Amino acid sequence: MSTQEPYRLIISGGGTGGHIFPAIAIANEFRDRHPDAQILFVGAKDKMEMTRIPEAGYKIIGLWISGLQRKFTWSNFLFPVKLVVSYIRAINIVKKYKPHAVIGTGGYASGPIMMAATRFGIPSVIQEQNSFAGLANKQVANKVSKVCVAYEGMEKYFPKDKVVLTGNPVRKDILSIDSKQEKALSHFGFDTNKRTLLIIGGSLGAKTINESIIGGIEKLVDAQVQIIWQTGKGYYDTYKAQLAKYDLRIIRVQDFIREMDLAYAAADVIVSRSGALAVSEICIAKKPVILVPSPNVAEDHQTKNAKALVDKGAALMIPDKEANLKLVDEALKLLFDQHRAERLSENIAKLARPDATAEIVNEIEKLLMEKSVDPDLPAKDRGIYTLDKKEYDRHLDVSCLQPVMIKN
Repeated sequence: MSTQEPYRLIISGGGTGGHIFPAIAIANEFRDRHPDAQILFVGAKDKMEMTRIPEAGYKIIGLWISGLQRKFTWSNFLFPVKLVVSYIRAINIVKKYKPHAVIGTGGYASGPIMMAATRFGIPSVIQEQNSFAGLANKQVANKVSKVCVAYEGMEKYFPKDKVVLTGNPVRKDILSIDSKQEKALSHFGFDTNKRTLLIIGGSLGAKTINESIIGGIEKLVDAQVQIIWQTGKGYYDTYKAQLAKYDLRIIRVQDFIREMDLAYAAADVIVSRSGALAVSEICIAKKPVILVPSPNVAEDHQTKNAKALVDKGAALMIPDKEANLKLVDEALKLLFDQHRAERLSENIAKLARPDATAEIVNEIEKLLMEKSVDPDLPAKDRGIYTLDKKEYDRHLDVSCLQPVMIKN
């Protein structure tokens, strides 16, 4: 596939790692196929994507947008204003950047930018990670070109003729962890003869999981279990201080694990929330897992995600309210029950969709091909706009856009 100029994409998704990392995975796969592609991200100001996206090597623009709070708060009164302001700014971004396609993976900023894209008839794809559709995706589903989903039966939320079952995109380095165990254990300074527990409460951390682990830390230490623990930024200082009296050669506590492929490769058992991205990655990692669904999500979709695995004998589940009493004990049992762990690993591996990212990019490419017509026509007559690299950078430097750049 070729055009007379590099493809330009806008990708929007954020708020949590569950929206951000699929977006990065899609961008990386597209750039692997089209090295000269120009990719711009749009996120929400002050959210984690404003850091994570530049770290991945991409430019990002932040919108003044946030979600509605479930409890009463004065910030909810600003929501309509933020939505209108962000939509107007999204229109401005789309008009100036002139993308060939726009992709949304959910999150606060995804709604305005997808609405702007569909207003101009730009090929558009949304990617829904969960078995329960997010608000931003449901709002634009009738107008976008395609809806890529990870679960069957999503026609109850989206137009049937637009739905494509692809699975969730995951970071490419996670696809090849089978050969990384020795490297992973060495990276964390661990003993190959001891059992390793990986604890991940999502990119922002999980209060219940953290409290359960610290409450049972003595049991884990006494059993000589090696621990890789992602606490989340807001919890890190507290738990790091509490762990100072223990042998930190067997406890690796981090606010955020950047070498996630090595963490999965080192683990014998995983404790995790059951967000869609975490579930997809663990299926590919093929590791026995104890899921502790968050009760603080729309329609309790994390419990539904977890039950989908439990029903197939592919995971264990502990309700959030029972974690303090049961989590550490169950983790210890599983760590030292080789037969049960192997059975869980075999079953969870059957649910993996390692080609999800490639399939999503295939759908994007199909839309780009459909949009293209006679290549001998001038670009402006094909609905395609030409920007060379110098113009691209100049467009991103205008004051109304204020991109965030990664520093080399």
